Formats: sequence, structure tokens, C-alpha cells
Amino acid sequence: MVLKARHHFFIYPFFKWYAGWIIHRHFGQVEVKNEFDDQGLPVLLLANHVSWWDGFFAMFLNVKILKRKFHFMMLEEQLKRFSFFNQTGGYSIRKKSRETIESINYTAELLCESENMVLLFPQGKIESLYKTSFQFESGIGHILKKTGSDIHILFMANLINYFSNRKPGLYIYVSEYKMDSIDIKSIQEAYNLFYGGCIADNSLKSES
Repeated sequence: MVLKARHHFFIYPFFKWYAGWIIHRHFGQVEVKNEFDDQGLPVLLLANHVSWWDGFFAMFLNVKILKRKFHFMMLEEQLKRFSFFNQTGGYSIRKKSRETIESINYTAELLCESENMVLLFPQGKIESLYKTSFQFESGIGHILKKTGSDIHILFMANLINYFSNRKPGLYIYVSEYKMDSIDIKSIQEAYNLFYGGCIADNSLKSES
């Protein structure tokens, strides 16, 4: 059975505040490059997964820009180990089991409500910050077949650079994917193109 997301009356607001506090404490500067025309639809946020920071980055973006009720998918064993996250919008998936279908259906249900956003890491695992091409798992395609086109699909890329500073800078890029196709390969290719553009833009900052 899927462990469904909860939003504890104290823990969830604390997590929203804490995400901003810890980011500003550990990063010298934070820049958000946002290409998102909010039409009030549910948000599916697809992001690169490079570290334990990623959930904090997404919550920071949600508080500043998206302003939705935060949800994110976690492996069941991790969610049980860190039950705190279940109180801040985390819900479970158990790969290679029948529960995977339940998690996909639950995600689609969340994306039927305009107040919600769902964060997914489509590659399904943590990968190197220096990787520039991502292989998506098939679950996103199944979710989109159930939700249709009445959602915002946002690509998110989180890049970190020190340049000449003692503390690193965090550069968050966001762009909306116009859903011409729900084919997972098309979405994967579009994300990889977006990510490559983010890296190129970020590299220019070192020259300024």
C-alpha cells in the first residue's frame, strides 16, 4: 500500500521555512532563472537528482515561485527510514512491485488538483552533477497518460558553482515543457536539450 503524503500542521510549515534558511546559509548567492507563465494548473516538476539537497531546492522554488502544496515521491524504504518527509508531502513508491501502479495512480490523482505540485526525479536515482544526458524511467509517461494536458510540466535544473567565491552559488533554472507528446523519449530529449542550455548559460557566468 502506498504511504500517502501528509502535511503536518507544524512540520510542513517548518520545512518550508527551513529550506530557505539552510540554502541561504550554505550558498553565497541563489539565482532563479524562471520561464513559467502560471495559469493556475497543477504542476509536475521534473528535476535532476544530484544530492540530498534537491528536495530543499525544489521546496525553495515552490515557496518563491510555484506556491503550490508540495508533494514528492520517495522510495518506500527511504520514506520509512526518514518518516519526517512523509509529514512534508513525501509519498512512497516500491519499484518492481504491484505498488508501482498504485504510486503512479496516486500521482495522477494529485495532479488533478490545481493547488498541488509533484516533484519527480525522472532518472529514478542520484547521479553525478557532471552528467549532461539523462535516461528517464517510464513512469512519467504512464502518469501523463492519466492526467492529460491540463497541467504545467516544468523542467528544473540545479547547478552549483564556486567561481572565485568561498561559498558556492546555486543557480536554479526552470522552463515549461509544452506537451506536444507524452512519449517518454520526446520528454527525455527535451529535458536533455534544456539541461545542456542551462550548463551553457551557467558557464558564461564565469566570464563576466
